[in-house]
Amino acid sequence: MAASFFFYDLETSGIDSRKSRTMQFAGQRTDMNLKPVGEPVNALITLSPDVLPEPDAILLTGITPQQTLAEGLTEAEFLKLFYTDVVQPDTIFIGFNSIRFDDEFMRFLHYRNFYDAYEWQWQNGCSRWDLLDVVRMTRALRPDTIQWPFASDGKPTNRLELLTKVNKLDHSRAHDALNDVQATIAVARLIKDTQPDLFSYLLEVRSKKAVAALVSKDQPFVYTSGHYSSEYLHTSVAVWLGNHPQNDAALVYDLRVDPTPFLTMKPAELVDAWRFTRDPDAVRLPVKTLKYNRCPAVAPLGVIKDASTQERLKLSLDTVQKHLAILKSQQRHLLDNVLLALKQLDKEREAAQETLLDNPLTVDERLYDGFIGDADKTRMRAVRAAEPTELGELAEGFHDNRLKSLLPLYKARNYPKSLDADERADWDSFCRHKLLDGGDQSRAARYFARLEEVRTARPNTRQQYLLEELRLYGESILPVDAAD
Repeated sequence: MAASFFFYDLETSGIDSRKSRTMQFAGQRTDMNLKPVGEPVNALITLSPDVLPEPDAILLTGITPQQTLAEGLTEAEFLKLFYTDVVQPDTIFIGFNSIRFDDEFMRFLHYRNFYDAYEWQWQNGCSRWDLLDVVRMTRALRPDTIQWPFASDGKPTNRLELLTKVNKLDHSRAHDALNDVQATIAVARLIKDTQPDLFSYLLEVRSKKAVAALVSKDQPFVYTSGHYSSEYLHTSVAVWLGNHPQNDAALVYDLRVDPTPFLTMKPAELVDAWRFTRDPDAVRLPVKTLKYNRCPAVAPLGVIKDASTQERLKLSLDTVQKHLAILKSQQRHLLDNVLLALKQLDKEREAAQETLLDNPLTVDERLYDGFIGDADKTRMRAVRAAEPTELGELAEGFHDNRLKSLLPLYKARNYPKSLDADERADWDSFCRHKLLDGGDQSRAARYFARLEEVRTARPNTRQQYLLEELRLYGESILPVDAAD
């Protein structure tokens, strides 16, 4: 088949892909010239009764749990539609901040429902891309003929709804997934029409092989990332410092910053400089982890050779070369200390995880505990094809304990009418513990407390309606004795 884009967007019950759920999926296929192909896909997905949405998310999207129950598909039903109507050979899945947000939700949705979490984006010539960094790099390097928005504080912003507004593109229903998809296509078309060379270049260099070839040359390159400040249009010049211990990743140094102070720091000092902080005066280690498989926006240094671009980025090539020479003099020494600092940070993360043993990750949240083996993938296909009454017989065939634990949850969420008395009791117990464990800090307690906070802030008529719907929904899924 001919290559095509599939633009997609999700509306979710919260921002944490481990704990929250997808409530709306919308998408539109286009050809490589961004002309729509076929009808759009637009589906609501039901919330299961073990999930309470974040009230603020519902106030933003306007999609109530009741609406998903009345009009939506179960997750298993949706994924059957997804593989029938959406996943086609040579599809480039694309969204606006999709790699960091939507793709993560899709991975967890696949995992919960016995699909491989990754194959949909790479099998049969499929791949992914993200328009957000394309927008950022266009603004930084080739901003002419496009209007660029600013936030209320005067800082540059690339929010989709503001970008469409200043360029007079239709986006009348922001945070409706289908309208967001249509707006994303319009922005992509705007960039492709005004800066076709940059658009085509970033499309071609999105693969991890192409990114690695540019980054690992050990030469400075232009790097646009949300990790860099909006003051510099999220763009700097970086250079490969060394391989990251993880596969398919590099440690890169930001040549905007003089390396001199960091060359004499001990690993413990580098750890302090690497930690996240909102203190504007804190010393920050100018080293980033660049993941080759996340379609980073990178380009050769020559794209900023003109004075106007250097002025816009507040970075001269003379500064780049000066800092590069300093770095090269002790690059191996700095890399060794950075790797030691990284090990220390990993130990701290592991220690922090151990202190949370009273609240470990649930099986739903353990996608990244490891890859699933081929034998279990075969068994997963059997689960997807099985009748609900046959599911209980399949659990013992799995080698991965996560899949054994997921199976009764999969059945209860997607086929609740098929549960026998014991399975119903187990499911009710699971929901009770998930919603009520923790007393005043339980999910249910925090949910109703947030509803009350918003209610006392004098919400408008639309918000009042949504708050009441959320209250009714929360009460409807709580165990009877808890609701009393």
